[in-house]
Amino acid sequence: MDAIDREIIDLLRTNARMPISEIARRVGLSDAPVARRIGRLETDGVIQGYVAIVNEAAAGDLDAFTEIRLTGGTDTREIEEIARQVPEVQQYYTIAGDPDALVRFRVRNVDHLQQVVNAIRGTGIVAGTKTLIVMAAWDRARLPVD
Repeated sequence: MDAIDREIIDLLRTNARMPISEIARRVGLSDAPVARRIGRLETDGVIQGYVAIVNEAAAGDLDAFTEIRLTGGTDTREIEEIARQVPEVQQYYTIAGDPDALVRFRVRNVDHLQQVVNAIRGTGIVAGTKTLIVMAAWDRARLPVD
């Protein structure tokens, strides 16, 4: 990966629907080399996909983060298995320190959040949780498109 690849990635982070011709203009190459570079970045797994960024509040959804503390002998990879089985989990991170993991949920409302957190607690590997509800968010990926 070189500086041009990084610039292409930054442009796609800002607007994944930016036409190749516009990316090419901004990085100083023609369309074909930019298309090849993007294809290589996809094949190499650097670019793993393209998504629509949704305003969760406008869609009527609620985001929340839950800190998870695992029981003594639990392997942190077990939380990944649980995360993959719970459709409300949007992201999870195993982290150093206390807690053991941080999970981001997307739910319909607080009652739905309570059901999901209770289900996670009921797995037998969770010693404790602390849940934080997102009131407002800023995300670099959500900046307005040029």
